[in-house]
Amino acid sequence: MPGHWSWPYRHKLDPDVAKWARWERAATKSAGGKGQHLAVIIQFHRTSRFGRQAEGLRQCLGVLSARRPVGLQMIRSVAVRLPEEGLRRACRLPQVRYIYKDRTKHALLHGATPAIGAAAAQRSGFTGKGIGIAVLDTGVYPHPDLTRPRNRLAAFKDFVQGRVMPYDDNGHGTHCAGDAAGNGLLSKGKYRGPAPEAEVIGVKVLDASGNGSDSMIIRGIQWCLQHRRRYGIRVLSLSFGGPAASSSARDPLCQAVTRAVRKGLVVVTVAGNTGPRRGTITTPGVSPLALTVGAADVHGTTVPSFSGRGPAKGGGTKPDLVAPGVGITSLRAPGSVLDRMLPSARVGRRYFTLSGTSMAAPITAGAAAQLLQRFPKLTPAGVKRALKRHAIRLRRGYGKNVQGSGLLNMRFLR
Repeated sequence: MPGHWSWPYRHKLDPDVAKWARWERAATKSAGGKGQHLAVIIQFHRTSRFGRQAEGLRQCLGVLSARRPVGLQMIRSVAVRLPEEGLRRACRLPQVRYIYKDRTKHALLHGATPAIGAAAAQRSGFTGKGIGIAVLDTGVYPHPDLTRPRNRLAAFKDFVQGRVMPYDDNGHGTHCAGDAAGNGLLSKGKYRGPAPEAEVIGVKVLDASGNGSDSMIIRGIQWCLQHRRRYGIRVLSLSFGGPAASSSARDPLCQAVTRAVRKGLVVVTVAGNTGPRRGTITTPGVSPLALTVGAADVHGTTVPSFSGRGPAKGGGTKPDLVAPGVGITSLRAPGSVLDRMLPSARVGRRYFTLSGTSMAAPITAGAAAQLLQRFPKLTPAGVKRALKRHAIRLRRGYGKNVQGSGLLNMRFLR
């Protein structure tokens, strides 16, 4: 809006940030009191050292920042909460490239293994052994299907509460970990993921409600990159999303995904649960380099209406493929939010049934681990290409923006 300080800096401001600044100026004037703070991600130009740029921003903001800026070096950014005046000061700095709103992402639920041929690959010895799958989610409960007969919960990092021992106060992350790598110990193999011998790295970036900010998720991805050799991390499973407010190039979380893929990690994410309309792929699933997965029914014959449809915001065909995501039985986290909210979803004492693209993505992550065990030198692009090439086209009527290349199929891996 001409007349407001943000107008000359509109090339630097996320439209939602600029809108908030205008409203905040008006609200603060009318109330005559202290204003609110907005969580933002401030990205720098590549003109000097990141540390020097971040320190310059800190000095410029002074006491205006509600908390010390958190470094997101992988995308040359910092996360901070600022009042309107802080935003104005930041915009005036020449090293500031863009200011994004620090948006919230959500674990994606709506309300398996045999269908994709993973069992055949397992019989040939491809169980994900030696491959680390990082599950960035609500945490991981130490379920016996992950810890016995050998503890495969190789590491746990908590960005929400800073706890050391593995836990999951929501239940979503535990289910996803089992979708990818549960060994079916307590079900005599019935509820087993594609990669029952893979290592699981639990990274808690979503809270008990299943919500997490872009900046916290980026910190989780950054941690995985820093520790990928220590824990053998080759695959990231991201079962969360939010509306795509812009193209992937203008999305800080998509930028982090791009960075991770270029560093050699396979990033598997969801198409989202807001179908069946066109253009309903959530972010970071809009990222061209991510392996974006839609849902199919448990038999792998139809695509449910909730599964996100392409094209992606900014262009590009998505999803890349579909995998089972309806009525998936996996690991239960006793006492978690979902466990208390959905007692009817319990299967016996140790398992739980959920639906959503959140289940389809980790199943695909487990399949990627199988493939990497067989071909350890494959790049992320090579993994994506192989899985798409061998996918099975579903019935006529589903275009590429519904099913991508088709249903995930691991029967070729023998």
